[in-house]
Amino acid sequence: MKLKNIFKEIVVPNSLRFQLLSRTLMIMAILLTVIGFSQFFFMQRFIYENKASSIQSQVLAVPAEAWEQISGGNLHSDSLNHAFYFLPDSTIAVIDPNGTSTVITNSAANVGAAPQLDVRDYISALQDKRKLNYQVMTPKEGGEQLVVLQAVESRDHWLGVIQVSVGTDSLKHMLMKQLLTFLMLALIALMGGVLAFIPVLRKILVPLSNMVDKVEKIDAGNLAERLPVDQGQVEVNRLAISFNGMLERLETSFEAEKEAKEQMRRFVADASHELRTPLTSIHGFIEVLLRGAMNQPDKLYRSLKSMYAESERMKKLIEDLLLLAKLDRSPHLERVERDLDPLVVEMETQLRLLAGNRKVNLNLNSPSKGWFDEDKIKQVILNLFNNAVQHTDPENGEIKLSVGPAEGGIELTVRDNGQGITEEHLTHLFERFYRVDSSRTRKYGGSGLGLAITQSLVELHDGKIQVESTVGEGSVFRVWLPNKPLKF
Repeated sequence: MKLKNIFKEIVVPNSLRFQLLSRTLMIMAILLTVIGFSQFFFMQRFIYENKASSIQSQVLAVPAEAWEQISGGNLHSDSLNHAFYFLPDSTIAVIDPNGTSTVITNSAANVGAAPQLDVRDYISALQDKRKLNYQVMTPKEGGEQLVVLQAVESRDHWLGVIQVSVGTDSLKHMLMKQLLTFLMLALIALMGGVLAFIPVLRKILVPLSNMVDKVEKIDAGNLAERLPVDQGQVEVNRLAISFNGMLERLETSFEAEKEAKEQMRRFVADASHELRTPLTSIHGFIEVLLRGAMNQPDKLYRSLKSMYAESERMKKLIEDLLLLAKLDRSPHLERVERDLDPLVVEMETQLRLLAGNRKVNLNLNSPSKGWFDEDKIKQVILNLFNNAVQHTDPENGEIKLSVGPAEGGIELTVRDNGQGITEEHLTHLFERFYRVDSSRTRKYGGSGLGLAITQSLVELHDGKIQVESTVGEGSVFRVWLPNKPLKF
């Protein structure tokens, strides 16, 4: 059953196991085929050369007198038997220096007539008798033959060239046996390779299979799962690291989406509450007027004044909401390089008017050049200053506004001596509709949008805003703005 399951896994055409196994076997088969044919041609040359060298040695082993008798036409039995004893199954031709050829055919040989070579081949054989001189040729009247030339000499003169022709059928038979043997061994090697490679392949793919099982357990509600990144295989480890990174991004994305939905829910609830309160007040005053208070000048005046104040607050809230939506959608800034000090000096009268009896200190350190939109930064300063006014004592309050150069830009600091902000509120301070006074009694006024708008304006300038606070001592808001544009 186990082997059957393994076979099912292997034969799936689109599986990685099948592709690895099939392509490995294909490469092995190609390599073995190339090796087999290379071996065939190498062995063919080796066998032919070895046979030619053997024939050459046998020719030289025949006494010169025997060749001289044969070349002289004396074909008595002793000479012939002596030559064919050393050179069986062959056709012998003796070519003397004058070009006269004497052919001797062994009756037991099935070689055919002695082939006639080019004169230059015989001359070459005479010039160097130690040279291995052979050819493989196919005469018209017979099969393929191995033709060997060997020069022989007597004591004082050259007798000529001995030409021995031998059929190559036995040599080819030997080569085919070698080739078939190699093919059988190659086939056995491939089958053995398959049987040995399957368990190795399964073991190699175990980490990948574990990853698949792990991934199948991961869904949108279980993104905290992580794949092991040390499985002994560099590629699988890199895949695990990449997948873990994707899971982290997905988890962050889902958390961000969840947080965004929660913020939207809180935003709608807070906005509804903020708008409902002035509308309820206006509705109540209208009811009072309809019941007869409109005929009483004092009550009419107070009601209209209260309705006006509530409508102004509602108008301000709607304007802030529209501004936030505009900043989120398509903010338009006209940033230029300028000094922040003159801008603060220009706003000094307005700031002191907002402060009332509170003490205001301006600490300006020129030059304080930055890259900002003048109107938007005015709004930032007013928001932060107004926030400090709301959280300081009307008589003993002290607000200090500082401007000076900082690393890579300028820094605007608004410091107050108010009641301070606890640590639990600092991280939520710039959220929309968030107020430290959660009872909604509006002890310190505001709708909770001023700091959110301030943060959006600062971030549009590629800047940063931070807050530090100590309970009972006051708070410090720091705004950093770059001295050159960072976004294009």
